[in-house]
Amino acid sequence: QVQLVESGGGLVQPGGSLRLSCAVPGLTLDYFAIAWFRQAPGKEREGILCISSTNQTELYSDSVKHRFTGSRDNGKKMVFLQMHNLQPEDTAVYYCTTALAGYCYGKSQYRYDYWGQGTQVTVSS
Repeated sequence: QVQLVESGGGLVQPGGSLRLSCAVPGLTLDYFAIAWFRQAPGKEREGILCISSTNQTELYSDSVKHRFTGSRDNGKKMVFLQMHNLQPEDTAVYYCTTALAGYCYGKSQYRYDYWGQGTQVTVSS
């Protein structure tokens, strides 16, 4: 049983902040890396970052440098994406995913096995 459930999206003004959550109730989360992706309308799914089982972060998108931070709470079986200074170009559906491995598997969506349904983030004034 592997399920991922994203939440925390919504409508925010440019410059605002959101924290997205990814609940992974079916896994002993200590063992697994979790990655965040996003997909804007008409565009390919884009890797944002990944948090390994040892809490090391790989950043896949230059556009989120100094703005987005990943974290995890293994006891709660949750991972988070803290987003600051949001801009209209950040508007997308945000997904969490895992390849059921402790290491991060890179920025290609095709290396990951399980996905949530996504949560919509809309940045607009």
